[in-house]
Formats: sequence, structure tokens, C-alpha cells
Amino acid sequence: MSSATHPTGGATGASGATGASGATGASGATGATDATDAAIAVEDASLAHNYHPLPVVVATASGAWVTDVEGRRYLDCLAAYSAVNFGHGNERLVKAARDQLDRVTLTSRAFHNDQLGPFAAALANLLGKEMVLPMNTGAEAVESAIKVARAWGYRVKGVPEGRAKIIVADGNFHGRTTTIISFSSDPEARSDFGPYTPGFVSVPYGDEAVLEAAIDDDTVAVLIEPIQGEAGVVVPPTTYLPFIRRVTTERNVLFIADEIQSGLGRTGSTVACDLVGVVPDLYLLGKALGGGIVPVSAVVGDRAVLGVLRPGEHGSTFGGNPLAAAVGLEVVRMLSSGEFQQRASELGERLRTSLDSLIGHGVVAVRGAGLWAGVDIDPALGTGREVSEGLMRRGVLAKDTHGSTIRLAPPLVVTADELDWAVAQLEAVLADLRG
Repeated sequence: MSSATHPTGGATGASGATGASGATGASGATGATDATDAAIAVEDASLAHNYHPLPVVVATASGAWVTDVEGRRYLDCLAAYSAVNFGHGNERLVKAARDQLDRVTLTSRAFHNDQLGPFAAALANLLGKEMVLPMNTGAEAVESAIKVARAWGYRVKGVPEGRAKIIVADGNFHGRTTTIISFSSDPEARSDFGPYTPGFVSVPYGDEAVLEAAIDDDTVAVLIEPIQGEAGVVVPPTTYLPFIRRVTTERNVLFIADEIQSGLGRTGSTVACDLVGVVPDLYLLGKALGGGIVPVSAVVGDRAVLGVLRPGEHGSTFGGNPLAAAVGLEVVRMLSSGEFQQRASELGERLRTSLDSLIGHGVVAVRGAGLWAGVDIDPALGTGREVSEGLMRRGVLAKDTHGSTIRLAPPLVVTADELDWAVAQLEAVLADLRG
């Protein structure tokens, strides 16, 4: 694969990619990097250092490609952690945003706006539910669901006040607020940020027996990622989600599915739960719901659960703002055709086949669903960061997680040729590391 042709034209060699405009790819650049260095220096001087990004400074983007301040082009195989599922600068989404910018962008929930109702109705219908609680970020959606589950437990199930428990899974990633990191098993997310919020019980991901044993009379919900993204795109056994649905129904416990990364087309279905025919009580959505333009998140469920909230008990100044609702409505309309889900499913099979061919040649395991893959690199060759840096030099942007694992999640508008080219660059990086 390492001799593959760059999908936008020009031969790809060990030194880098040649883009459509003829500009040399990331590793083949011979000019100065003053613009990159200067931009990074400004960030380093002014920003809190809570991220360790790759040394690339994106200036423009279109579809599955981004261009840096030096004019070098990269295939985006992260898609902002699935927030850019529909591609950078998607014409339909940009138009929806521009049209709304000329009308009204924010009213707060103190008043109604003419975009929020249609958005909520369309999103609820897409998922076969009745109600939507709009928020902004994924972490806000998770926090909102925790509040809803506890209120439901006290007001509907009859759990004594202050005793509600929520079961979560080891290796989870649901955000970085103080409540959420209280039930994280990742020391990097948790250490030095206590005291921690009580009320959570963590069990091994995918272990049905331990999860069932953890449920007691005070359990109000099971909060699970259908596929664990930050953990390395970990896919549970096919029986796991159906088991959770059955046992939570039997024990009068809510099933909350965090589909913030896995939802909205990424896995080849509207939501990952669809892959195994499961319908949770609450869906948590975010990232791609804002089309890569504005932050939009939502808790989606039926009236019997979301109806426990009363006026004044929860809210957000920007949650459900008309700009976000207009973009979110267009996202729902795009998903309603099924085009993006089918594309992710078909291209995902191609990606998985290509990645599987690298097992034993620097790759030790591949996991995933649709256009979402976790690739475990042989630790003897290098870390996930080192592989990501090698890919960057060859014109591909990916992200490492947990040691020697990298994640691939290109926009769903990526082409088959572009996927083949990206895997060829990974093959070449591994060959370089093997010496």
C-alpha cells in the first residue's frame, strides 16, 4: 500500500503527499515553518496547557481535508472526535447557520424561538422518542441525564432521598466536569481533582454478571457508552447492550446510552444502539449534532422520564438557542435520508479490511464499527503519539489514546481512495518504525 497514489492527485512517496494544488505534503515541506512556530508560541504563552496537540496549525478546511498556515494539506482522520461527521464546511449546514445568523441567534429560554420546536420534534422523531432536553456540550448532556435519573429515582421509583446510585463502566469517558471525573478510572482525568461526587458504582465494561450483581434497590440508572471511544474504540460483546436493556427493564432501572461520539451516523447506523436492536430510556447526543459549526447537545427520551423536570430545576442560557437549533435541525434532516449511515457502513468495511491487513506488521489489534477504528500499535515500535506524529508528517491527522493506540474517525464524506491512501500512510509509518 505504501506506493498508493494520493487521492487528490500526484504520487505519494516516503517523504510526503502532494495535494491537488501541487503543494508538498507535511513531511515533504522544505520551507520555513515560521508561521506555525509563531502561532504555537502565541497559544503556549496565553492558553492553559490542558491539551498537548500535534504541532499543526489549521487555517482552512473543506470536506475531509484541512490546510495549515504553511499551505500544507492533511486528510482529517479525527473529525474533531466525530463532531465533524458531515465534513468541514458542509454546504447545507453552513447555509442553515448563515440564514439563521441574519435572523436571530440567541433569545435564552426565557422566551420561545421559532427554531427550537421544529428541531426538538425532528430529533425526537428520528430516535423514536417523545421529548428533548437541549444543552450545549456533551458533558452538559451527561450532567443533565444524571440529574434526570436521580429525580426520576426519587419521584417515580421511590428511592429514599440521597441514596440514588448510577452504575457506570470502567474505562468510561463521559466528559471532564467534577461530577463526571468522580466516576472515571483514568488517573489523568481524575487525580488531584477531588473530593469526588458520590453515588456511582463502576463495573468492568462488557461483564454482564458483575453489572447485574451491582444493581440494588437504590440503583436508578446504568450509564454506558455503546462503544467506548476514548478507551480506544472498544466494542462490547453483541449480547451486552441487549442484556443491559433486559435487566434494567426487569429491575426498574433506567438505561442511559452515551452516544455523544458513537451517534449520528458514525458507526454505520443512526446510533450505535441500532446495531444490536436496542432502545435505551435516554440517548445522550452531542458533537455531530452541531454539524461542526456550533456546540449542540441533547438528552432524548420519553415523557415518563424527561417529564420529571419542573420549571427552574435545570437550564442553560445558550441551550436550545435558535442558531444551534437551526443547524441541529438540518443535521437531523440529513440523517433522515440514511445516506450518511449507509456511507459509513460501506466505507467502514473497506477501512476495517485494510487495517486488518496490517495486523502482524506493526499492528496487534483493530476494533471498531462503521468509520470508527481503534488501532493498537505494537508497543515495541512506538507510542500512539509517535505514530500520530509520523502520520502528520505524511499528511494524515489522527489522534493517539492510552499508550500505543490510535483512533481513526474521518468525516463521513471521505472517499474510498482517500481511506486507502490514509491506510497506506499508516503502513509506511510502521515500516519506518520497524527500520
